[in-house]
Formats: sequence, C-alpha cells, structure tokens
Amino acid sequence: MDFGLVLQTDPPASRVVALMQRAERNGFRYGWTFDSAVLWQEPFVIYSQILAHTRDLTVGPMVTNPGTRTWEVTASTFATLNDMFGNRTVCGIGRGDSAMRVAGRRPVTLARISEAMKVIRALGRGEEADLGGTVVRFPWVRPGAELPVWMAAYGPKALKLAGEEADGFILQLADPYLTEYMIKAVRDAALAAGRDPADVSVCVAAPAYVTGDDSPEALAHAREQCRWFGGMVGNHVADLVARYGEHSAAVPEELTGYIKARQGYDYAHHGRSDNPDTAFVPDEIVDRFCLIGTAEQHIARLTALRELGVDQFAVYDMHDAQEAVIDAYGSRIIPAVNG
Repeated sequence: MDFGLVLQTDPPASRVVALMQRAERNGFRYGWTFDSAVLWQEPFVIYSQILAHTRDLTVGPMVTNPGTRTWEVTASTFATLNDMFGNRTVCGIGRGDSAMRVAGRRPVTLARISEAMKVIRALGRGEEADLGGTVVRFPWVRPGAELPVWMAAYGPKALKLAGEEADGFILQLADPYLTEYMIKAVRDAALAAGRDPADVSVCVAAPAYVTGDDSPEALAHAREQCRWFGGMVGNHVADLVARYGEHSAAVPEELTGYIKARQGYDYAHHGRSDNPDTAFVPDEIVDRFCLIGTAEQHIARLTALRELGVDQFAVYDMHDAQEAVIDAYGSRIIPAVNG
C-alpha cells in the first residue's frame, strides 16, 4: 500500500514544503493538497517547491475541478512540472465543492468532468485534444510524458464515471463498509466499460490521529481534532440527499443518515479542526470515517482496507499533531502494513 500526505496550502508555504519533505523521509510516496483559490494559497506554485526539495514524491491536488481553471491551463501546468521534475504529478479532480461555492458558483456537472478529464490527460501526454471545436496540442511535451487523472466520487453516477474513465478513484472516507461498497461500484463500471478494473487505482483519504493509548480521554481528544472531516464529507452527502432523497437504494443510508442535524456550513472554517459547523457529526461517524487510536488500531484498519483493494491511504493531516502523526506512520505504521 502506498501512503500520501494531504495538506491545506496555508501560509507559510515553507511549512507545507517542510511537512512534505518530512513525509517523504518517513516513507510517504504522495503529497496532496487542497485546491481552493480563495481559501488557500495557489497550490501549483507550491508544488514546484515541493518537487524541487524532494526526490521521488508525486504531488497533486485533492482535488482540482474543471470550473475554476481552463483545462488547457491546468494541463499545461501539470505538463510543465513533469517536464521540469520527471513524471511526478497526478491530477486529482472533482466537481469543486469549496472552490466553486466560495466563488459563488455551483459545482460542475459530471459531463463537464468527463470532458475535462479527457482533455487534461491527453494534453498532459503531448496528445491532441478538442477544446470545443479547436484541436490543440502542446508541441513542447516530450515523448514519455504521463499524467494520470484520478477522480473523487461518492454518488452512483460519479462512481460509474470514475470506473469508466478515470485512472484512479479517490474516496474521502475510511469506513470499511462504504469503501467496499464504492470500490465494487467503480470496478463493476470499469468492467462494463471493457476496462480491466485493476487499471483503476484506489485511494482512500481520511484524517489520521495516532494516540498514545486507547483511554477515553485520548480518544475524545482525537475525535475533536478530526470531527471537521464529517462536516466536509457532509457537504457532498447533502448534495446526494438533495438528488436522490434520504432513503434511496442509490445511496447507502450508512452514508446519508448522519446529516439530519446539519444546519449550515461556513467555508471559512473548511477543513479545520476548530470548525464550529460540525457539532452535528456524532462520534460514531468520526470513528468510522477517520483513523483514530493507537498505532496498532491504525495498522488493523489499514490492513483491512488493503484487503478490500485500496492501493493508497492518504492522511489528512489537519490537526494539532501533524509532525507526530507523520513520524508515527513512518516509524511504526507503514513498516507494519507493508512488512
């Protein structure tokens, strides 16, 4: 199993770079960041520094979207980084939750994601792509260039699209039941489309908080540091409930049930451990969606996820123990899982 680190691009950028360096030293192979231009600093500028100060780390957004950047600019940015540092980028893409809503726009449609994935992947490889009637190609992309495109998804139509067209599937929660359910949906779609399901990489991303013991006090603190994640996922779940209803065979109630008490959401606190808009998230959801507890408990959950077909676990590291979690994964958890 590969491991990734997910950060917000809060200033100073030097700290983001330093944490990514620390992650690589501890055996992480991927470095991801949020991409929301109003809320955080520009990630692609920072990727250049991360790549320059690491040896093998692959970097990319978790996730960008087809609405805030034109597709040829997105592809050119990735292709430039790859030309400078080797094929060390991955394009994580989704509908655009915070990035679009903070700018007063709605998340994009799945049809737009499908079109964007094709264009960004092709241009990043030096191939031709149709920009709505104008066919273009980057003449400076050298042979051998690659740009995998991984899609974030929760709902049935998005899972289907990920299986049919994406190089990888990003699932932002670590609940074993829902992971199994969604991986099956993606693989079934890949198979129906004539693809080898094994060609679609699976990345599960969630907060991880390693405690010294499993005392009630330690677990309570860990839950409070990670409760924000249930609120972030709840934004996507609310969209699914609005589309399919609270009780629908299309979406498992294990995912939709917990947002009944959700009142509102202020993106000014998005992805932060002190988010005041996540009081509705119960402890059960934190325990299911996140990895909290002792190193041994992390190892057990990660082993179970790997057996379900997860190729990468990406650690959301937004809490009060950033360095400690990176180091605990490097010294104890990654060696045990991959031993």
